[in-house]
Amino acid sequence: MKKDDIIIYACVIIGAGVGLFLDNAFPGVLIGLGIGYLLKIMLFNNTNE
Repeated sequence: MKKDDIIIYACVIIGAGVGLFLDNAFPGVLIGLGIGYLLKIMLFNNTNE
């Protein structure tokens, strides 16, 4: 498992927890997934610019 995947998984789990707190986990999971991918792109951008 790579470091960038751990960030995505953590954001999905946090999103699911927030979603369960608000009585609907699925939208929280999707928002967490989107935030995880954005963080992955921002933190682990390996292009030579």
